[in-house]
Amino acid sequence: MEQRRSPRRTWYLGLSGATDVVTRSRTFARRALIAWHWLPAAVDEDREAADDVLLLVSEVVANARLHGGGPAALLLHCTGDRLRIEVTDASPDPPVPVRPGPGPGAAGSGRPSGGHGHGLMIVERLARRWGFLRHPGGKCVWVEVAVPGPVRDAWPGGGRPAPGTGA
Repeated sequence: MEQRRSPRRTWYLGLSGATDVVTRSRTFARRALIAWHWLPAAVDEDREAADDVLLLVSEVVANARLHGGGPAALLLHCTGDRLRIEVTDASPDPPVPVRPGPGPGAAGSGRPSGGHGHGLMIVERLARRWGFLRHPGGKCVWVEVAVPGPVRDAWPGGGRPAPGTGA
């Protein structure tokens, strides 16, 4: 498992062939959030923002494990105003959110639920934006969230990276 950290606020975790990828990814993301001063958070709102990031990492990595043949890599890129989470996998198939309604596991449907398919609804709820890009070896699912005020304010210039230190 390869890990790369950069003072430019880009962290990379190779996951091909790794076991327990969700836990590894959460631990890696938590370390990045500590390095970027998201954690420890001084107020509940900022702590919730960090918890949301960890949940988003878990969901996107779990989706790659369940539906994409396993995640190949996790990339975290933090700028003065947003954090972008990227997970690559080998499947070119687009991620499809499961909507509540008649179907397996829906209330009154009489059909059992497989226990998954709702992770992208969480992503849609918590992320500022999300999407995917196909590439020759599969796809990259990306998620963006806003950076909390204290983290944003820590950038020189109040949210704009200083030359040579940011995106």
